[in-house]
Amino acid sequence: MRGDYQQLVDEISAALGAPATLEDRDFGLIAFGAHEGEDDEVMDPVRTRSILQRRSSAAVRAWFEAFGIARAKTALRIPPDPAAGVFRGRICLPVRHRGIVHGYVWLLDDGHLTDLALGSRGAPPDPRIAQAMETAARIGALLADEARAGAELGDLLRELLVAPPDRRPAAAAALRDALRDSLRFTPGTPLTLVAVLPWDTSDTDAAPLPSLPGLLAACALPTGDGPADGPAAAAADEPEPAPRPGRDGRTGSAAPPQPSAPLPALAALVRLRAAGAPAPAHTVAEHLLRSPRAATGPAEGQAPRGGPGHPPPPRPGAAGIGAGTRELTDLPATWREALDAARAAHAEPRLGPITRWDAIGAYRMLTALPGTVPDPAIGPLLAPAHAELARTAEVFLDCAGQASRTAQALGIHRQTLYYRLGRVEKLTGLDLDDGEHRLLLHMALKAARL
Repeated sequence: MRGDYQQLVDEISAALGAPATLEDRDFGLIAFGAHEGEDDEVMDPVRTRSILQRRSSAAVRAWFEAFGIARAKTALRIPPDPAAGVFRGRICLPVRHRGIVHGYVWLLDDGHLTDLALGSRGAPPDPRIAQAMETAARIGALLADEARAGAELGDLLRELLVAPPDRRPAAAAALRDALRDSLRFTPGTPLTLVAVLPWDTSDTDAAPLPSLPGLLAACALPTGDGPADGPAAAAADEPEPAPRPGRDGRTGSAAPPQPSAPLPALAALVRLRAAGAPAPAHTVAEHLLRSPRAATGPAEGQAPRGGPGHPPPPRPGAAGIGAGTRELTDLPATWREALDAARAAHAEPRLGPITRWDAIGAYRMLTALPGTVPDPAIGPLLAPAHAELARTAEVFLDCAGQASRTAQALGIHRQTLYYRLGRVEKLTGLDLDDGEHRLLLHMALKAARL
């Protein structure tokens, strides 16, 4: 399939005598024509970045999309914009199929295309442009076929990941047959799942996922979805816990934050070269995180670090990798591992942006807990007005209760640290000299990030 794209791009390059690049709707590189000119400046930074990094930058995307390329049905001329690194003008050929844009062919204009008629305002296009648009339509048909095939595999993957235990063998068999028919899978091959969180699902006409080595199928799932016998399902029947008093008998005057709505995530099924060798999954995760659909959102479930009245800082997407397996029926458990790893990396920057389930430490236990409200003793500490106290307590516990290390990490005097810790104890009713109270506070502060 990729060879077909390369051949068609080469046809366009030859017809117009200009270097051509094919990108999908998310500006991910698919194929590019050879540049045989002697003018090195024609290789402007945008084309170089697209070829070397397989993707254009957000600034370049914004500049191009401002000219309406996603709605265009005919060729467009894009002027240069040195501020965005676009030093050469371009002609954009929208790649469409049945009214849906699936990508773009970009032609670098080194000067000889400046007077080329594009066919706007009722005027007929130059025959070379007409020929290039016909070739772009053939590319659109191929991309549409690839998108349909990928959607079918994604649907089967989704059915397996959300299936109750008694339906997993049938769902796994259906996915196995489809993967085998697509020549992408041999039974017994080691597999794993990558979870990307969050994933923007608002664009239902979004371009297909990039063709990456090892990427077999992908689907979007709410993070609340998963195996029917998983922790979330078990928690669904649990009654809401009654408020428990703190050490001094108080139940906490401030209402603890409520759990936010589940963020959508992407599940990507990846073929590994060998069991215990997650390099292909890491490569897929890196590429997916560069997609515009790997949305950036606010820090969920934790107090803002900027002080009272300030919103939480934006936090980029994160990816988690589950343990490998050779059995498709094990994929629901692998998905839970990948999703838990992504949640941990999204919550704890030091783990991200990509981490494996076996590398998240205590978060393996915390992510398995039901999604409940924080312990009532901790609730007041999680209020925005006490964000600095919560941070102080967490760093103190991260440093194993060593005051000198904590003060150094926070950049404060030890007396300031003792004052803050005293306020934490008064606010929560917990005794920081008590090991169980420390454990409760530490777990609650970490869990509040998830």
